[in-house]
Amino acid sequence: MDKRHFRRVFNTLGLLQLDYVNVLMPAHFLIPWSRLGAYDRAAFEKYVYRSGECTEQWAHEASIVPADAWSLLAHRRHAYSMHKNNPLRRMRNHAAYLEAALQQVESQGSITASDLPPVPGPKRKPGDWHRSIPRWALEYHFARGNLAVANRLPNFQRVYDLPSRIIPRQHLSASLDPQSAQQEIIRRAASGLGVATLQDLADYFRMSAREAAPLVHDLVEMGDLQPVQVEGWEEPAFLAKGARLPRQIAGASLLSPFDPVVWFRPRALRLFDFHYRIEIYVPAAKRKWGYYVLPFRLGDQIVARLDLKADRKSSKLLVLNVHEEAQIDRKLCVAALGAELQALQQWLCLDAVSVTRHNMISRQLATELHP
Repeated sequence: MDKRHFRRVFNTLGLLQLDYVNVLMPAHFLIPWSRLGAYDRAAFEKYVYRSGECTEQWAHEASIVPADAWSLLAHRRHAYSMHKNNPLRRMRNHAAYLEAALQQVESQGSITASDLPPVPGPKRKPGDWHRSIPRWALEYHFARGNLAVANRLPNFQRVYDLPSRIIPRQHLSASLDPQSAQQEIIRRAASGLGVATLQDLADYFRMSAREAAPLVHDLVEMGDLQPVQVEGWEEPAFLAKGARLPRQIAGASLLSPFDPVVWFRPRALRLFDFHYRIEIYVPAAKRKWGYYVLPFRLGDQIVARLDLKADRKSSKLLVLNVHEEAQIDRKLCVAALGAELQALQQWLCLDAVSVTRHNMISRQLATELHP
């Protein structure tokens, strides 16, 4: 497996949402695994940060996008302004600090937040997510397009450098007016989704439906989108140019909580009758499904959800909870799920899968894995 496979994932999806919750594997590594199976993570990271074909940008939240999306998102970078609660605003001479940070990158090369002079930040409250003043400064420059992400360290920390040292010249110098850029963004969203409502298209790159509506209208006029009716959908839908209806949808895959298949919850409900909620921030006693729950797709249905954890100390893939959806073929589901869990365990270089037995399907799954 090589960069051609990674390129195909990006060409299909248009972006990968970054998320570094590491209870199992960061989401942007799981999404390609769901489509490619076992791949070399080091080769993937080399492709993302060394090939010149990808870059990090704010797209659907913080994301990895093809490098040619740099020009598509320029209007967002130009429009970015510091939030009123940004602690940089409370710094005396914060403009001078920001300029000094940029000059340090220009003169010394790529840096992390720890390379900037430390500055006292706001007092931290219990439970607050901490971000240092140097990090706020570098992320400001990143959001404005003054800096780009050159790499990620093993602890996931961003390494920043000048865009001219990272982004290929043809993408860096490309210029699009905002309307043309936004049309292309919707076009890519449509390509990633295949068939979608206005809300689906808008959410893909985090637009408002009001902002997306005239763009969708223009793409219909251009022939890039075709209005269609989907049985069971209350809202009008749009079919992407070149989208093909497969004869069947085969195979099985565990899906990251941040996979485009399920990240827009109304679409997951509409497509699969699957009500999905991430419970990471829900107190443990109030969780219904678990901490890090992955939907399990079998064919064209989502048939189960699993709370998974990679226990690297014991070298086990822990199945803490498994819940089946209504009206599924449990025997077929258990067999496919067992195979998928073993494939994931091997890819994560763990020794075994351990299932907590708490209901019928979990007991059958444990037996499938350990007859």
